[in-house]
Amino acid sequence: MSKKIGFLGCGQMGQAMIQGMIDSKVVEAKQISATAVTDETIDFVSDEYGIYISNDNKELAASSDILFLAVKPYIYEGVLQEISDSVPEDTIIVTVAAGITLAKINDAFDFNVKVVRSMPNTPSLVGAGMSVLCPNDFVTEEDLAGVKEIFESFGEAEVIEEKLMDAVPAVSGSSPAFVYMFIEAMADAAVQQGFPRDKAYKLAAQSVQGAAKMVLETGRHPGELKDTVCTPGGTTIEGVTKLEETGLRNSIIQAMNACTARAKQLSSGNK
Repeated sequence: MSKKIGFLGCGQMGQAMIQGMIDSKVVEAKQISATAVTDETIDFVSDEYGIYISNDNKELAASSDILFLAVKPYIYEGVLQEISDSVPEDTIIVTVAAGITLAKINDAFDFNVKVVRSMPNTPSLVGAGMSVLCPNDFVTEEDLAGVKEIFESFGEAEVIEEKLMDAVPAVSGSSPAFVYMFIEAMADAAVQQGFPRDKAYKLAAQSVQGAAKMVLETGRHPGELKDTVCTPGGTTIEGVTKLEETGLRNSIIQAMNACTARAKQLSSGNK
């Protein structure tokens, strides 16, 4: 890909995506530019990733073929006001935040801007991201294919309708945090039984990775795969029974519903 890629904002998510792009060799470091607020971040990103980074958002907007808005949702309004006169009409703007609608971006410009809503996740840093994309009507199939290629350089990407976007943070954007909590809890229990903590984390994390891979590669229902581990009268069914007693499924569903409710608040403009 020969496009110039810009990241307006370069925090954890932006850095994860940049690392994934460079590692996959879909784009080279020299094609990527970014902006950040603090000198500390500018120095770190420049040294770590070898890209050009400054604090000039207008310059970045004017020179990028694909511009990622990788800032917090509450900053979007000010950023859009700042760059609205600098973005060329052919630039593709990619949002990287919950609750920022396609209409909200388009309304900030005097022309019909090309916009793709996205929701990646932090495993992009290790090439295992799960991203969801939603283009507006002014994005061509070729434009979307180019954006999708970038996201697929650090994981998987799916295109969905905008009405589903508020549910994405719960199922793939925020859910790594829930999984980290699950891994930590399993490791804590292993430490309680005498395991060294580093080995406990490795066993728990590898088991989660392996289970996820089984779902993805076999195509079998998670419940069916669970049943294959539950030997009658064995240890696994005892653990599964206790998880049901203590409400694991309900806790997860409530957490995801809370996450989705917050995304809908952001989409409606409520802080």
